[in-house]
Amino acid sequence: MRSEVGYARLEMHGAGGAAHRSEFRVGGVSVQVAGPSSGDVALASSLEPFRTDACASDISIQVEWAERLGPAAGQQLFDSGSLWRLYEDGAEFQFDFSAPILGEQPYKRLLVDGQFRRVTLQMSAECFAGREYAAAPLEYPVDELLIMHRLTQEKGIELHSCGIVRPDGTGNLFVGHSGAGKSTTTRLWTAREDVEVLSDDRIIVRRDEAADSGRMRMYGTPWHGEAAYASPGSAPLARIFVLQHGRGNVLTRLSPGQAVAELFARSFVPFHRHEYVESALEFLQELVDAVPCYRYAFEPTEAAVERILEFCD
Repeated sequence: MRSEVGYARLEMHGAGGAAHRSEFRVGGVSVQVAGPSSGDVALASSLEPFRTDACASDISIQVEWAERLGPAAGQQLFDSGSLWRLYEDGAEFQFDFSAPILGEQPYKRLLVDGQFRRVTLQMSAECFAGREYAAAPLEYPVDELLIMHRLTQEKGIELHSCGIVRPDGTGNLFVGHSGAGKSTTTRLWTAREDVEVLSDDRIIVRRDEAADSGRMRMYGTPWHGEAAYASPGSAPLARIFVLQHGRGNVLTRLSPGQAVAELFARSFVPFHRHEYVESALEFLQELVDAVPCYRYAFEPTEAAVERILEFCD
């Protein structure tokens, strides 16, 4: 059965009345969080660098507390296999979060409209009563889940990658699965130049609305890798390199079809709706038409950086 309290609150977004608010911005997506206490809207340490002043929000979150959260309603669309499950109930999505340490019922629930603009975040008082485990409404992966889904409405995508910005402002994106060499690439570049690392694991790419038509921009995110680089900065995107271990630091230009396939395999896309997948593929086609893409079979030495510095398209 749908939570009537949560559904009513979802309809009331924008009505005001919340005592506390916080705002942050990731990948060009602005998020406002409102709740009855300062703890309800506290940003995780990873989000603090992304805090912004009050502004028009792309995603509006209302935090509320319920005595308990009952079983999910609607059709299950996805099971993460660990922390959360996604359900669809009419025009509304529901994310349920559960953990053995907090009991069998969901300890947190997101009720979201179809455009991923209005969100009710419910917390279960029953799950946290008498426990030392602190309630943190905005803890990971709530932020990433909401922004990843919102990007399906805005022609953008999150890629498993590290973003390197050179002192001259040139932005290079190094895309790769876990173990492909993103952290190694980050270490090699920071040892060679005074670069800005937007993230060593996850980058958001979207059209640069402030620049000429066709330009793309990459944005840092809070969701870093083992090197722990996470910057709120952004930069125009000049080239994309798909990383793989190899010999000789060999660069091979990818055809548009090859590039789309390689990037899609390393993207964070909500696969539970075909229109989200189609939107991602359409955007990736626009991306590879605008930015040259290469496969980079590299060796983990300083020569890998020198090869890029000397390279001309």
